[in-house]
Amino acid sequence: MAQLSVSFLLALSLLALTPLCLCGNNYQGGYLYPQFYDHSCPKAQEIVKSVVAKAVAREARIAASLLRLHFHDCFVKGCDASLLLDSSGQIISEKRSNPNRNSARGFEVIDEIKSALEKECPNTVSCADILALTARDSTVLRGGPNWVVPLGRRDSRGASLSGSNNDIPAPNNTFQTILTKFKRQGLDIVDLVALSGSHTIGNARCTSFRQRLYNQTGNGRPDFTLEQTYAAQLRNRCPRSGGDQNLFFLDFVSPTTFDNSYFKNLLAFKGLLSSDQVLVTSSGVSRALVQKYAENNELFFEQFAKSMVKMGNISPLTGSRGEIRKNCRRVNKS
Repeated sequence: MAQLSVSFLLALSLLALTPLCLCGNNYQGGYLYPQFYDHSCPKAQEIVKSVVAKAVAREARIAASLLRLHFHDCFVKGCDASLLLDSSGQIISEKRSNPNRNSARGFEVIDEIKSALEKECPNTVSCADILALTARDSTVLRGGPNWVVPLGRRDSRGASLSGSNNDIPAPNNTFQTILTKFKRQGLDIVDLVALSGSHTIGNARCTSFRQRLYNQTGNGRPDFTLEQTYAAQLRNRCPRSGGDQNLFFLDFVSPTTFDNSYFKNLLAFKGLLSSDQVLVTSSGVSRALVQKYAENNELFFEQFAKSMVKMGNISPLTGSRGEIRKNCRRVNKS
């Protein structure tokens, strides 16, 4: 009996050392798992959370911006912090792409986090993992769901401007194009609808939805799926020409609170972007999911957390691939 107990205890202790999240990807023997920095940089998550909290306290909008950086990174070459690289040498920055130019922001917050982590544990925490953690912390700080972030990503030594231009869903893409872009990353229609719910916080520029107000299909007529009173309000500050950078809340009901009102807006035909509204107008399956999340905030939170983990697991560099950048804006000197 004593022998059995010892064996049982040994099995339990080995289990305790096993990563909680194998997450389906195994690159050169490397897995992403939540305890990745437990020994090498035990204060890593605490440091990230602290800097993000200060940034969000200074400006509520930055939470959505930081969450968006993780999306725009993962959809191009995988979650490898390629988005953070500035142009230099052979590298043409993804920051210059149509989806990012004049709209991707929050890079200074990432710099601040990286600087603090380099002081605490040099050459240890990747910029790609910083993006994954800031996305989670930003969501939580605005009242959204919490989730355990699998870690262990490494940073790329290159960027892809063409990938950024072609792979990130655009505000005027058709539903089918958006779904195809998600499927290319191993994400399905459930992930598409749940992750679109991140538009419950943040802003969009006039230039990203102007065509809906004046010339949706190139025939000089507006998008009639947009509720007309709401459309009239938008036209007041988004004229036919000029005002490109004027900002509008993606969710005008609770613009700084992470909740399911985004989905309720879609059902009332008050989605700001065409890429939002098509979730209701172009697919019965996505419309049914919108309805479910509009009715059940808890269900939305649960699925959003699952889909964020899944998205954060797109083609990570692990093991000996890539590097741990000392500065998130440039590759290490060889």
